[in-house]
Amino acid sequence: MRALGLQGRHPKAWKRTTVPGEHPVNVPDLIGRDFTAPEPNQRWCGDITYVKCWSGWAYMATVIDLHSRRLVGWAIADHMRTSLVTDALEMALAGRAPAPGVVFHSDRGTQYTSDEFVRYCTSHGITRSLGKTGICYDNAVSESFFATYKKELIHTRPWPDLKTLKKFTFDWVESYYNTTRRHSTLSYLTPVEYELGYRHINQLAA
Repeated sequence: MRALGLQGRHPKAWKRTTVPGEHPVNVPDLIGRDFTAPEPNQRWCGDITYVKCWSGWAYMATVIDLHSRRLVGWAIADHMRTSLVTDALEMALAGRAPAPGVVFHSDRGTQYTSDEFVRYCTSHGITRSLGKTGICYDNAVSESFFATYKKELIHTRPWPDLKTLKKFTFDWVESYYNTTRRHSTLSYLTPVEYELGYRHINQLAA
């Protein structure tokens, strides 16, 4: 690599995003590492990650449909308050209009165990599900999405501010991740193709 003038990409800055709540809540794990769903809008998952901008830290919350791995809701802000995750859910609810009882799975970070979040889910017909504390495998789909997001977008350039980050994230999600990028989990279909009913890439040419 040195002889060819190549250099690998490395995340340099690190920020803790999962801060356990002071009072553990008794919410079951309804996913049990089975990250599938027979139909859209039955089981969602989400998490929070961080991005280093010139102006300071930015935080992204997500909502992913476990049927198609489609990113159906997201929010970016300069804070990790509960409103960050409810803003992401607002986008998902507005765009998908799920039936009452849709499961939303997350880790046990304080945003997802707060009284504010409990009230939000109750009032919007969302069934909460929580993985174990500090076990990344219990929310593996969210972790995998963030790895892809950072490798394919975030670590490709510097980020001066929130406005720029939001713009490029929107373009990446809507013009690439959901509509163009092929997922091995979906037999190399895109999330949009999978939701249209395709189950094998050969069907696209039929």
